[in-house]
Amino acid sequence: MARKTLAEFSDKPERNGRRASAAELAKKQRDIGVAEFFARNKHLLGFDNPRKALLTTVKEAVDNSIDACEEAGILPELSVQVIDMGRGERFRVIVEDNGPGIVKAQIPKIFGKLLYGSKFHSRKQQRGQQGIGISASVMYGQLTTGRPAKILSRTDEKKPAHYYELHIDTQKNNPEIVKDEEREWTKAHGTRIEIDLEGSYQKGAQSIDEYLKETAVVNPHVTIVYVNPKAEQYIFPRATEELPKEASEIKPHPHGTELGTLLKMLSQTKAKTLQQFLTSEFSRVSVSVAKEICANARLLPKTKPAQVGRDGCEKLIAAFRETKIMAPPSDCLSPITAALLEKGLKKEVNAEFYTSVTRSPTVYKGNPFQIEVALAYGGAQARDKTAKLMRFANRVPLLYQQGACGITKAVQETNWRTYGLQQSGSNLPVGPLTIVVHIASVWVPFTSESKEAIAHYEDIIKEVKLALQEAGRSLSSYIRKKQRVGLELRKRSFIEKYIPKLAEALKDILGLGEAEREQLAQQLTRILEKTRGTVEDLSFDPRKNVEYDEEWAKIGKETTDEGEDE
Repeated sequence: MARKTLAEFSDKPERNGRRASAAELAKKQRDIGVAEFFARNKHLLGFDNPRKALLTTVKEAVDNSIDACEEAGILPELSVQVIDMGRGERFRVIVEDNGPGIVKAQIPKIFGKLLYGSKFHSRKQQRGQQGIGISASVMYGQLTTGRPAKILSRTDEKKPAHYYELHIDTQKNNPEIVKDEEREWTKAHGTRIEIDLEGSYQKGAQSIDEYLKETAVVNPHVTIVYVNPKAEQYIFPRATEELPKEASEIKPHPHGTELGTLLKMLSQTKAKTLQQFLTSEFSRVSVSVAKEICANARLLPKTKPAQVGRDGCEKLIAAFRETKIMAPPSDCLSPITAALLEKGLKKEVNAEFYTSVTRSPTVYKGNPFQIEVALAYGGAQARDKTAKLMRFANRVPLLYQQGACGITKAVQETNWRTYGLQQSGSNLPVGPLTIVVHIASVWVPFTSESKEAIAHYEDIIKEVKLALQEAGRSLSSYIRKKQRVGLELRKRSFIEKYIPKLAEALKDILGLGEAEREQLAQQLTRILEKTRGTVEDLSFDPRKNVEYDEEWAKIGKETTDEGEDE
């Protein structure tokens, strides 16, 4: 039997009797465009499936519109339409705003070029940062329907509106303009985008409806008019005429600066000395702090930045850790505030008790952040189901990857039994409760490019738990008061039930008439109210707002002696 050659056993047989040479393999190497990469990896940007793709497209357009309005000092008024095109899973998404509009030359680049934007290098709280979102939606629509995106924008009532239809050249990551013309538009200023795409519409926890509802909760200054694919209209009115505080841009903070970043900063700085570099390129570094850093790093303050080198950078990184430096300024953040967060929650969630908390700013890896929490308890919410958790980052709802999110971990690790709720192990509590958690930060640590979950940073988890505990104490006070009122109503009902019988018995014993019996009943009622207080003495009308529930009373009794999380 003839022996087989090595080539015959190989999965990759010889080509023309020989293997490909290094030179031939080199000819196959080529650059990969960023748009081409994401076109093949749509799931990284939130286009995993048709339902999520439809939601992501609406989300990116709405976020851009709100951002533009806020930056221009305009109270946002948005129109969102999702139209079923009647062709299976094909939809048309139309989002229109009353923002400042977009300069004509910028329109193709903003909507037709990935990684193009003004926010990536800006260190302040903002919704988008990567310059991917809306252009990725345009690309997805192009890939699934072949139709161009249609954009209409106007910057001033005295100027015409500019209309574009465009595709994206995925190999070159550049816009391809299909149509460019001026059009009449009734709006004085604003932008309208229209994208056709393949998607799937379904109501529920991860739907467009839920996304817009949650957006209205954390953006109480926004008005949204929404028409869903079933032609049902929903209006989310604003709860305040006050725009969010404008966030200021800050410089990097020494704590959290990485070696490679420091090397790049040193090579690009215009500072003449190391001391000048530290004071001009970092926040919270005064002349005295800069000298202390140089001393700890054993480097001369007059050293030229270009001469520091890699070894000098390692010394500086170590010196940053040793030197006590003030936390970065918090004016780069724009929290919702507890009062407005509660207003937004009241507007969209029907409950009987609300409480909200805004924590003081703190820092993780040199990045300032601030945690806000709100709770809505009771009302029409289900008592026997898991509490609803709403997660937000820089006023944007996070609807996917809840289990992988650091916010969820913080909620699960909070001992809700202490506050009068049921909880099984390290799970979300059970009861008629909505939990809102918002993180405001100059750089939110998302777990992926699709920005759906927060990384498990211990500093962030700790702050979320502290905010939840603070709000939980207010909730606990309410639940226990409700239990006491329920018990009081039950006792009063027993006594009130026998007052007529007692008055009848006294009438018979004393031989009184019917009129005297009525007087006796009234006197006994007055004694009851003098002893136990009137219904009006309570802070709210328990006959309307409190239903005595033995299960809740039992829970309250069981948790009375339990301690709170440290």
